Amino acid sequence: MNRLQTPLTKKLGIRYPLIQAPMAGGVTTPELVAAVSNSGALGSLGAGYMNAEALRRAIAAIRERTDAPFAVNLFIPEPVPVNAERIAQANALLHVYRQELGLSTQSPPIDNLPDFTEQLAVILEEQVPVLSFTFGVLKGEALEAVKQQGIVTIGTATHLLEAIILEESGIDVVVAQGLEAGGHRGTFLGTQEQGLVGTMALLPLLAEHIRIPFVAAGGIMDGRGLAAALAMGAAGAQLGTAFLACPESGAHPRYKELLCEGTEITTVLTRAFSGKLARSLKNRFTQEMAAREAELPLYPIQHCLTTGLRQAAATQERTEFMSLWAGQGCPLCTARPAAELVGAWIQQAAKIFGVGGN
Repeated sequence: MNRLQTPLTKKLGIRYPLIQAPMAGGVTTPELVAAVSNSGALGSLGAGYMNAEALRRAIAAIRERTDAPFAVNLFIPEPVPVNAERIAQANALLHVYRQELGLSTQSPPIDNLPDFTEQLAVILEEQVPVLSFTFGVLKGEALEAVKQQGIVTIGTATHLLEAIILEESGIDVVVAQGLEAGGHRGTFLGTQEQGLVGTMALLPLLAEHIRIPFVAAGGIMDGRGLAAALAMGAAGAQLGTAFLACPESGAHPRYKELLCEGTEITTVLTRAFSGKLARSLKNRFTQEMAAREAELPLYPIQHCLTTGLRQAAATQERTEFMSLWAGQGCPLCTARPAAELVGAWIQQAAKIFGVGGN
Protein backbone atom coordinates (compact mmCIF):
# COMPACT_ATOMS: atom_id res chain seq x y z
CA MET A 1 0.00 0.00 0.00
CA ASN A 2 1.26 3.49 -0.85
CA ARG A 3 1.38 5.30 2.50
CA LEU A 4 1.19 8.66 0.71
CA GLN A 5 -2.26 7.89 -0.68
CA THR A 6 -4.69 8.53 2.17
CA PRO A 7 -8.34 9.37 2.81
CA LEU A 8 -7.27 13.04 2.60
CA THR A 9 -5.83 12.76 -0.91
CA LYS A 10 -8.99 10.96 -2.03
CA LYS A 11 -11.35 13.44 -0.35
CA LEU A 12 -9.58 16.52 -1.72
CA GLY A 13 -8.58 15.14 -5.12
CA ILE A 14 -4.91 15.92 -4.55
CA ARG A 15 -1.75 13.93 -5.19
CA TYR A 16 -0.01 14.30 -1.83
CA PRO A 17 -1.38 14.35 1.76
CA LEU A 18 -0.06 17.80 2.46
CA ILE A 19 -1.81 21.14 3.04
CA GLN A 20 -0.20 24.57 3.02
CA ALA A 21 -1.62 26.32 6.08
CA PRO A 22 -3.97 29.26 5.40
CA MET A 23 -2.04 32.10 7.03
CA ALA A 24 -4.04 35.34 6.98
CA GLY A 25 -2.73 38.88 6.62
CA GLY A 26 -1.27 38.71 3.11
CA VAL A 27 1.22 35.87 3.54
CA THR A 28 -0.68 33.32 1.46
CA THR A 29 -0.58 35.11 -1.86
CA PRO A 30 -2.33 33.70 -4.95
CA GLU A 31 1.16 32.86 -6.23
CA LEU A 32 1.92 30.72 -3.16
CA VAL A 33 -1.47 29.02 -3.11
CA ALA A 34 -1.26 28.15 -6.81
CA ALA A 35 2.34 26.97 -6.61
CA VAL A 36 1.48 24.54 -3.82
CA SER A 37 -1.65 23.27 -5.56
CA ASN A 38 0.22 22.84 -8.84
CA SER A 39 2.82 20.75 -7.00
CA GLY A 40 0.18 18.18 -5.99
CA ALA A 41 -0.53 19.39 -2.45
CA LEU A 42 -3.37 21.69 -1.33
CA GLY A 43 -2.71 25.43 -1.36
CA SER A 44 -4.80 27.52 1.04
CA LEU A 45 -5.71 31.21 1.00
CA GLY A 46 -5.86 32.81 4.44
CA ALA A 47 -8.84 35.09 3.86
CA GLY A 48 -9.90 35.86 7.43
CA TYR A 49 -9.19 39.59 7.06
CA MET A 50 -10.33 39.98 3.43
CA ASN A 51 -13.55 41.75 2.53
CA ALA A 52 -15.78 40.19 -0.12
CA GLU A 53 -14.31 42.19 -3.01
CA ALA A 54 -10.70 41.40 -2.10
CA LEU A 55 -11.58 37.74 -1.60
CA ARG A 56 -13.20 37.51 -5.03
CA ARG A 57 -10.11 39.07 -6.66
CA ALA A 58 -7.79 36.67 -4.84
CA ILE A 59 -9.82 33.62 -5.92
CA ALA A 60 -9.71 34.83 -9.53
CA ALA A 61 -5.95 35.32 -9.28
CA ILE A 62 -5.50 31.77 -7.96
CA ARG A 63 -7.62 30.35 -10.76
CA GLU A 64 -5.54 32.21 -13.33
CA ARG A 65 -2.55 30.23 -12.05
CA THR A 66 -3.94 26.75 -11.38
CA ASP A 67 -6.72 24.32 -12.27
CA ALA A 68 -5.95 22.19 -9.22
CA PRO A 69 -8.01 22.14 -5.99
CA PHE A 70 -7.31 24.87 -3.43
CA ALA A 71 -8.82 26.00 -0.14
CA VAL A 72 -10.02 29.29 1.30
CA ASN A 73 -9.94 29.78 5.07
CA LEU A 74 -12.37 32.00 7.00
CA PHE A 75 -12.68 32.94 10.68
CA ILE A 76 -15.88 31.87 12.40
CA PRO A 77 -17.36 35.06 13.96
CA GLU A 78 -16.99 35.37 17.72
CA PRO A 79 -18.93 37.63 20.10
CA VAL A 80 -17.18 41.00 20.39
CA PRO A 81 -16.54 41.61 24.12
CA VAL A 82 -16.49 45.41 24.21
CA ASN A 83 -15.02 46.52 27.53
CA ALA A 84 -14.51 50.30 27.58
CA GLU A 85 -12.12 50.17 30.54
CA ARG A 86 -9.86 47.59 28.90
CA ILE A 87 -9.90 49.50 25.60
CA ALA A 88 -8.81 52.66 27.43
CA GLN A 89 -6.04 50.74 29.20
CA ALA A 90 -4.85 49.24 25.94
CA ASN A 91 -4.79 52.62 24.22
CA ALA A 92 -2.75 54.03 27.07
CA LEU A 93 -0.23 51.20 26.68
CA LEU A 94 -0.12 51.59 22.89
CA HIS A 95 0.29 55.40 23.07
CA VAL A 96 4.09 55.28 23.31
CA TYR A 97 4.44 52.89 20.38
CA ARG A 98 2.13 54.93 18.17
CA GLN A 99 4.16 58.04 18.99
CA GLU A 100 7.41 56.27 18.16
CA LEU A 101 6.02 55.27 14.76
CA GLY A 102 4.66 58.75 14.03
CA LEU A 103 1.01 57.69 14.21
CA SER A 104 -2.01 59.42 15.63
CA THR A 105 -2.41 58.54 19.29
CA GLN A 106 -6.20 58.51 19.01
CA SER A 107 -8.01 55.20 19.41
CA PRO A 108 -8.64 53.56 16.00
CA PRO A 109 -12.01 52.02 15.06
CA ILE A 110 -12.75 48.61 16.51
CA ASP A 111 -15.03 47.33 13.77
CA ASN A 112 -12.62 46.83 10.86
CA LEU A 113 -13.17 43.08 10.40
CA PRO A 114 -14.96 41.88 7.24
CA ASP A 115 -18.50 40.53 7.25
CA PHE A 116 -18.53 36.72 7.45
CA THR A 117 -21.87 36.39 5.66
CA GLU A 118 -20.52 38.35 2.70
CA GLN A 119 -17.32 36.28 2.67
CA LEU A 120 -19.30 33.04 2.68
CA ALA A 121 -21.48 34.29 -0.16
CA VAL A 122 -18.33 34.70 -2.28
CA ILE A 123 -17.22 31.15 -1.42
CA LEU A 124 -20.56 29.82 -2.62
CA GLU A 125 -20.79 32.00 -5.72
CA GLU A 126 -17.24 31.16 -6.78
CA GLN A 127 -17.72 27.47 -5.97
CA VAL A 128 -14.45 27.22 -4.11
CA PRO A 129 -13.39 23.54 -3.90
CA VAL A 130 -12.45 23.52 -0.20
CA LEU A 131 -13.52 25.73 2.70
CA SER A 132 -11.49 25.59 5.90
CA PHE A 133 -12.33 27.58 8.99
CA THR A 134 -10.89 28.52 12.36
CA PHE A 135 -12.11 29.79 15.78
CA GLY A 136 -15.34 27.81 15.85
CA VAL A 137 -17.83 25.52 14.14
CA LEU A 138 -19.57 26.12 10.83
CA LYS A 139 -23.15 25.00 11.34
CA GLY A 140 -26.81 25.51 10.49
CA GLU A 141 -27.77 27.07 7.19
CA ALA A 142 -24.17 28.06 6.43
CA LEU A 143 -22.89 24.50 6.62
CA GLU A 144 -25.89 23.18 4.70
CA ALA A 145 -25.33 25.69 1.89
CA VAL A 146 -21.68 24.71 1.63
CA LYS A 147 -22.47 20.98 1.62
CA GLN A 148 -25.09 21.45 -1.11
CA GLN A 149 -22.37 22.96 -3.30
CA GLY A 150 -20.19 19.89 -2.74
CA ILE A 151 -17.52 22.01 -1.07
CA VAL A 152 -15.18 20.02 1.21
CA THR A 153 -15.10 21.43 4.75
CA ILE A 154 -12.12 21.49 7.12
CA GLY A 155 -12.31 22.69 10.74
CA THR A 156 -9.56 23.37 13.29
CA ALA A 157 -9.31 21.69 16.70
CA THR A 158 -6.75 22.17 19.47
CA HIS A 159 -7.97 19.41 21.77
CA LEU A 160 -10.03 16.23 21.54
CA LEU A 161 -13.40 17.68 22.58
CA GLU A 162 -13.19 20.31 19.84
CA ALA A 163 -12.41 17.56 17.31
CA ILE A 164 -15.43 15.54 18.45
CA ILE A 165 -17.71 18.60 18.24
CA LEU A 166 -16.43 19.34 14.74
CA GLU A 167 -16.99 15.75 13.62
CA GLU A 168 -20.52 15.75 15.05
CA SER A 169 -21.30 18.97 13.18
CA GLY A 170 -20.96 17.08 9.90
CA ILE A 171 -17.76 18.49 8.41
CA ASP A 172 -15.34 16.41 6.32
CA VAL A 173 -11.85 16.87 7.82
CA VAL A 174 -10.34 18.09 11.11
CA VAL A 175 -6.99 19.86 11.43
CA ALA A 176 -5.39 18.95 14.77
CA GLN A 177 -3.40 22.05 15.72
CA GLY A 178 -0.66 21.30 18.25
CA LEU A 179 0.82 23.93 20.56
CA GLU A 180 3.99 24.08 18.42
CA ALA A 181 2.09 25.77 15.58
CA GLY A 182 2.75 29.36 14.60
CA GLY A 183 0.09 32.05 14.52
CA HIS A 184 -3.24 32.10 16.29
CA ARG A 185 -4.51 29.22 18.34
CA GLY A 186 -7.76 27.86 16.93
CA THR A 187 -9.22 27.11 20.37
CA PHE A 188 -12.98 27.68 20.63
CA LEU A 189 -13.99 25.54 23.63
CA GLY A 190 -12.64 26.24 27.12
CA THR A 191 -9.73 28.53 27.89
CA GLN A 192 -6.88 29.22 25.51
CA GLU A 193 -4.56 27.38 27.90
CA GLN A 194 -6.68 24.22 27.63
CA GLY A 195 -5.91 24.21 23.91
CA LEU A 196 -2.16 23.93 24.45
CA VAL A 197 -1.81 20.24 23.64
CA GLY A 198 1.31 19.12 21.78
CA THR A 199 0.94 17.62 18.32
CA MET A 200 2.41 14.26 19.35
CA ALA A 201 -0.06 13.99 22.24
CA LEU A 202 -3.05 15.16 20.20
CA LEU A 203 -2.78 12.85 17.18
CA PRO A 204 -3.20 9.49 18.98
CA LEU A 205 -6.23 10.87 20.82
CA LEU A 206 -7.96 11.75 17.57
CA ALA A 207 -6.93 8.41 16.07
CA GLU A 208 -8.73 6.68 18.94
CA HIS A 209 -11.87 8.81 19.08
CA ILE A 210 -12.88 10.30 15.72
CA ARG A 211 -13.74 8.59 12.45
CA ILE A 212 -13.34 11.33 9.84
CA PRO A 213 -9.86 12.09 8.42
CA PHE A 214 -7.68 14.39 10.52
CA VAL A 215 -4.58 16.36 9.60
CA ALA A 216 -1.59 17.10 11.84
CA ALA A 217 -0.44 20.70 12.25
CA GLY A 218 2.19 22.25 14.51
CA GLY A 219 5.97 21.87 14.40
CA ILE A 220 5.95 19.96 11.09
CA MET A 221 8.54 21.36 8.72
CA ASP A 222 9.43 18.61 6.23
CA GLY A 223 8.91 15.03 5.07
CA ARG A 224 10.05 13.61 8.37
CA GLY A 225 7.18 15.37 10.13
CA LEU A 226 4.74 14.27 7.44
CA ALA A 227 5.83 10.65 7.80
CA ALA A 228 5.55 10.83 11.58
CA ALA A 229 2.03 12.29 11.33
CA LEU A 230 0.91 9.54 8.96
CA ALA A 231 2.44 6.87 11.20
CA MET A 232 0.39 8.23 14.13
CA GLY A 233 -2.89 7.93 12.30
CA ALA A 234 -3.21 11.30 10.60
CA ALA A 235 -4.38 11.40 6.98
CA GLY A 236 -1.95 14.20 6.19
CA ALA A 237 -0.04 17.19 7.52
CA GLN A 238 -0.57 20.95 7.35
CA LEU A 239 2.56 23.11 7.19
CA GLY A 240 2.57 26.87 7.57
CA THR A 241 5.84 28.24 8.93
CA ALA A 242 7.75 26.02 6.49
CA PHE A 243 6.35 28.07 3.57
CA LEU A 244 6.91 31.54 5.03
CA ALA A 245 10.38 32.06 3.57
CA CYS A 246 9.38 30.96 0.05
CA PRO A 247 9.78 33.57 -2.70
CA GLU A 248 6.01 33.24 -3.37
CA SER A 249 5.17 34.09 0.25
CA GLY A 250 3.86 37.57 0.99
CA ALA A 251 5.79 37.78 4.26
CA HIS A 252 7.89 40.93 4.75
CA PRO A 253 11.54 40.45 3.64
CA ARG A 254 12.86 41.22 7.13
CA TYR A 255 10.34 38.78 8.57
CA LYS A 256 11.70 36.06 6.29
CA GLU A 257 15.25 36.84 7.37
CA LEU A 258 14.38 36.63 11.05
CA LEU A 259 12.63 33.30 10.56
CA CYS A 260 15.71 31.76 9.03
CA GLU A 261 17.91 33.23 11.77
CA GLY A 262 15.66 32.05 14.61
CA THR A 263 15.94 29.07 16.93
CA GLU A 264 13.36 26.82 18.54
CA ILE A 265 13.43 29.02 21.66
CA THR A 266 12.87 32.32 19.88
CA THR A 267 9.09 31.93 19.72
CA VAL A 268 6.61 32.95 22.39
CA LEU A 269 2.88 32.62 22.98
CA THR A 270 1.45 36.13 23.16
CA ARG A 271 -1.88 37.97 23.32
CA ALA A 272 -0.24 41.36 22.75
CA PHE A 273 -1.08 41.80 19.07
CA SER A 274 -4.65 40.56 18.86
CA GLY A 275 -5.99 39.65 22.29
CA LYS A 276 -5.99 35.98 21.23
CA LEU A 277 -3.15 33.62 22.07
CA ALA A 278 -0.74 33.23 19.14
CA ARG A 279 2.82 32.00 18.61
CA SER A 280 5.23 34.64 17.33
CA LEU A 281 8.93 35.35 17.20
CA LYS A 282 9.92 37.30 20.29
CA ASN A 283 10.44 41.01 19.77
CA ARG A 284 10.36 44.19 21.79
CA PHE A 285 6.58 44.48 21.63
CA THR A 286 5.88 40.96 22.89
CA GLN A 287 8.42 41.34 25.69
CA GLU A 288 7.29 44.75 26.90
CA MET A 289 3.60 43.84 26.73
CA ALA A 290 3.97 40.43 28.38
CA ALA A 291 3.33 41.66 31.92
CA ARG A 292 0.24 43.62 30.84
CA GLU A 293 -1.55 41.02 28.70
CA ALA A 294 -4.19 40.34 31.35
CA GLU A 295 -5.33 43.97 31.02
CA LEU A 296 -5.80 43.86 27.25
CA PRO A 297 -9.19 43.57 25.52
CA LEU A 298 -9.93 40.22 23.92
CA TYR A 299 -9.94 39.40 20.21
CA PRO A 300 -10.90 41.02 17.91
CA ILE A 301 -10.74 44.34 19.79
CA GLN A 302 -7.00 44.24 20.47
CA HIS A 303 -6.40 43.18 16.87
CA CYS A 304 -8.22 46.30 15.68
CA LEU A 305 -6.33 48.54 18.12
CA THR A 306 -2.93 47.33 16.88
CA THR A 307 -3.71 47.09 13.14
CA GLY A 308 -2.37 50.55 12.27
CA LEU A 309 0.66 50.06 14.47
CA ARG A 310 1.58 46.78 12.82
CA GLN A 311 1.06 48.19 9.33
CA ALA A 312 3.24 51.21 10.06
CA ALA A 313 5.92 48.98 11.56
CA ALA A 314 6.03 46.89 8.38
CA THR A 315 6.27 50.00 6.18
CA GLN A 316 9.10 51.37 8.32
CA GLU A 317 10.81 47.94 8.61
CA ARG A 318 10.49 48.09 12.39
CA THR A 319 10.32 44.37 13.13
CA GLU A 320 10.25 45.08 16.87
CA PHE A 321 6.57 46.06 16.46
CA MET A 322 5.52 43.51 13.80
CA SER A 323 3.50 40.35 14.44
CA LEU A 324 6.03 37.75 13.33
CA TRP A 325 3.97 34.57 13.51
CA ALA A 326 6.19 31.49 13.64
CA GLY A 327 6.02 27.90 14.80
CA GLN A 328 8.65 26.23 16.92
CA GLY A 329 10.16 24.61 13.84
CA CYS A 330 11.15 27.97 12.30
CA PRO A 331 14.92 27.24 12.31
CA LEU A 332 14.23 24.75 9.51
CA CYS A 333 12.83 27.44 7.19
CA THR A 334 14.53 27.65 3.81
CA ALA A 335 14.08 30.26 1.08
CA ARG A 336 13.23 27.81 -1.71
CA PRO A 337 10.30 27.88 -4.15
CA ALA A 338 7.19 26.21 -2.78
CA ALA A 339 7.07 23.48 -5.43
CA GLU A 340 10.68 22.53 -4.70
CA LEU A 341 9.90 22.23 -1.00
CA VAL A 342 6.84 20.06 -1.57
CA GLY A 343 8.80 17.78 -3.90
CA ALA A 344 11.67 17.43 -1.44
CA TRP A 345 9.34 16.70 1.48
CA ILE A 346 7.41 14.06 -0.45
CA GLN A 347 10.63 12.34 -1.51
CA GLN A 348 11.83 12.43 2.10
CA ALA A 349 8.60 10.88 3.41
CA ALA A 350 8.55 8.31 0.60
CA LYS A 351 12.07 7.22 1.46
CA ILE A 352 11.09 6.73 5.11
CA PHE A 353 8.16 4.54 4.07
CA GLY A 354 10.12 2.77 1.35
CA VAL A 355 7.70 3.80 -1.40
CA GLY A 356 7.99 5.87 -4.56
CA GLY A 357 7.51 9.62 -4.22
CA ASN A 358 5.62 9.98 -7.49
